[in-house]
Amino acid sequence: MYFLLTAIQETAVGGGAGLIGAGLAIGGAVIGAGLGIGPIGSAAASGIARQPEATAQIQTAAIIFAALIEGAALFGLGLAFVKF
Repeated sequence: MYFLLTAIQETAVGGGAGLIGAGLAIGGAVIGAGLGIGPIGSAAASGIARQPEATAQIQTAAIIFAALIEGAALFGLGLAFVKF
């Protein structure tokens, strides 16, 4: 509740640009992570369909890559919260 009141007060005083910037940064991080993880899932599904015996190796690699992308997205979110 405190953050909502602070946001309303900043917007009323003219500090809304920072909130808009934070929203755009958060949205960009989430969209970027989605665009990065989507092809990984697609390639993993395609690889498993071609070689079902390699399912465990493909899943492990896909999870590691997705986690790395998600970590970068979380870093971006943290930066947006600290900066704005």
